[in-house]
Amino acid sequence: MDSTLEQRNNKQVAFWLLTGVAMIVIQVLIGGITRLTESGLSITEWKPITGALPPLSDAAWQAEFDRYKVTDQFKYVHQNFSLSDFKGIFFWEWFHRLWARTMGMVFLIGFIYFLATKKFNKKMILPMVILFLLGAVQGAIGWFMVKSGLVPEKYFVGHIELATHFIAALGLLCYTLWFALGLLEAPAKKVINARLQGIMLAIVTVLFFQLIYGAFMAGLRAAVTAPTWPDINGQIIPAGLNELSPFSKNLLDNKITIHFIHRGLAYLLFALITYWYFAASEVKNHLLFTKLRSWVLMLVILQVVLGICTVLNATYPSRLVLLGVSHQFVAMSLLICVVSILFVLKRK
Repeated sequence: MDSTLEQRNNKQVAFWLLTGVAMIVIQVLIGGITRLTESGLSITEWKPITGALPPLSDAAWQAEFDRYKVTDQFKYVHQNFSLSDFKGIFFWEWFHRLWARTMGMVFLIGFIYFLATKKFNKKMILPMVILFLLGAVQGAIGWFMVKSGLVPEKYFVGHIELATHFIAALGLLCYTLWFALGLLEAPAKKVINARLQGIMLAIVTVLFFQLIYGAFMAGLRAAVTAPTWPDINGQIIPAGLNELSPFSKNLLDNKITIHFIHRGLAYLLFALITYWYFAASEVKNHLLFTKLRSWVLMLVILQVVLGICTVLNATYPSRLVLLGVSHQFVAMSLLICVVSILFVLKRK
């Protein structure tokens, strides 16, 4: 194949993949709204085909509402809900699932088109198969997450299942982004710097755990346990960090411990990125790297500010939804920036 034609084909495939990245970001944000509005258990069945349509009659709405009334969330949290209230939370869960179906169609139609027009080369086939498998796994994880809340004495989906669903979505995002970057010409020129790459790998590791604990925060509504800053309920190291036994249980289930860890990882991440930013000033004459270097610092500063605002407004539900989703969006933007930097950096 002519190299110019191959480059053009690669760009078209890359832009299709980047469209998928944008759709995944939107999907995660819809998921965040779904969690913060307590909408995730409003649909109690998984209907991959017929579930694309919402109830279309009063009788169908009442039947859906009756199924929701069986859940412990309705019995003990939303027992005063009217049908109108139920329609409000139903919308977000339905929209979340509809967007997932739409993403699947965008990927499938694009795949068929590029395959039929012979714009794929042989090296793309296996990554494409992996991409579809990751998408299917993510859908299955989503349903298991919903099922975790449809059991007696559970009022919401499990926070560990929520974190698994969230991290799997971000894994799919990163994989798709890396695949797309590999097809574009712009990042072809690598920055050779083992030290900067090593620091960035440490940043990615901290960010990974920070994202997990961010999902724990959302799943357990842990921000409400300490809506103060810079202290945590008047203390730097709050009481109750070790109230569960064994100690490891505190790392997964103790709200105040999770809150404390999430804040601590945020400070560590900010310090690491600030250090990396100044260390990276030695790289000259690389426009993409220079832009990414500025963006990663700006994003982490914005993320810290949004995190503080989210905590301080945790007891105000409407503010919490807006700030929490904004905080989530900037976290994903930071992840995209960090992954792009890692793509550009090379050890040798």
